[in-house]
Amino acid sequence: MTINALMLSASKEGDTPYLAHTLPFIQPMTRDARHWVFIPYAGVTVSYDEYLQKVQTGLASLDIEIRGIHEFDDPVAAINQAEGVMVGGGNTFHLLHELYRLNLIETIKTRVQQGMAYIGWSAGSNITGLSIRTTNDMPIIEPASFNALGILPFQLNPHYTNFVLPGHNGETRAQRLKEFTCVDPQTPIIGIQEGSALWRHGDTLSLVGEKEAFLFKGEIQEQAIPAHSDLSQYL
Repeated sequence: MTINALMLSASKEGDTPYLAHTLPFIQPMTRDARHWVFIPYAGVTVSYDEYLQKVQTGLASLDIEIRGIHEFDDPVAAINQAEGVMVGGGNTFHLLHELYRLNLIETIKTRVQQGMAYIGWSAGSNITGLSIRTTNDMPIIEPASFNALGILPFQLNPHYTNFVLPGHNGETRAQRLKEFTCVDPQTPIIGIQEGSALWRHGDTLSLVGEKEAFLFKGEIQEQAIPAHSDLSQYL
């Protein structure tokens, strides 16, 4: 089977409705996957039922069924029976903590390798890399490990921006990512901007959307990657 995974930077772009800008990216993923399980564990300040309803509403124009994993008595069985899995944004540490607690990491990895479709946004994209060490989130809870799904053999940084707020003296995103490259100079980081995504289909990796991405690795800092680039060399 072929890995088919979509890593969206965010659930929204600008003032667009929730998940609206993602529909052209997601629609091709649903042709052969009609029954989806949504994982809401990154949601901390919203109930899982509310989160599920928000996703169902945002994707209502697609002819698919979306059920929340929290609705199943056996989460592992739910993943094993799903045609596709969606993982929403929120807090990456809480998301990974719950996936480890419920013994879902290896199950998801195995099913994705077997061809189950995967769609993530924000935190749900963060966990597709080697680890969550380049997330933007606060470590509100300690997962069993920072190691993640490894669908992508590098680090991901969704919501990438190097905007400098006037009068703010904290580090920029690029400075934070440079800290990672100082301690781990061999592992690439790809930062994707809101409105864009990475799509892995087998041994092909593409940057989709109209925005450039940015590469960090060792001495390479914030190197622009043009929109629509083939990134298969990073697999």
